[in-house]
Amino acid sequence: MSQMLHRLKHEFYEVLPPTIFFLISFHIVVIDRRLMLRQYGLPLSSMAGATVGALLIAKVVLITDKFSIINRFPSRPLIYNVVWKTAIYMAAAVLIHYLEHLVPIWWRTGDLVAANRHLASEMVWPHFWAIQLWLIVLLFVYCSLREMVRAIGREKVVEIFFGRSAARALEHV
Repeated sequence: MSQMLHRLKHEFYEVLPPTIFFLISFHIVVIDRRLMLRQYGLPLSSMAGATVGALLIAKVVLITDKFSIINRFPSRPLIYNVVWKTAIYMAAAVLIHYLEHLVPIWWRTGDLVAANRHLASEMVWPHFWAIQLWLIVLLFVYCSLREMVRAIGREKVVEIFFGRSAARALEHV
């Protein structure tokens, strides 16, 4: 039982950084869109959608991290891993985002080809690609920060951002 609690605690701390990063980022995007579209009376994205999207992307990051191909350039300059991981995460996120829209239609129609055709004609592609552009920027920032933490060390980054007392408090966690 103690080992299972330790494992759950470890998993929780693994999912926390990407979840917090993408929760904040996606909510900023939703607020931005609401402010821009308010004057036109267009339907707006919901905060719940941003939360679900953040949880989904955080899970994509964690699942993708389990693949051995993800840490391809550990001894090269950080930009190699940042660009590589951004591309991998982006490909996984685009696939998940597309499947998120495809699966419900597929269940209704019972035919994958018909569902794909229906989705291709019904999806608002400018909206889809606008989300993907935001996502690539956010993933790049996330990967940059994460590689910086990996290179410098978690305690040193906390010390740089929050001071020595915060770094000492982190050692006890």
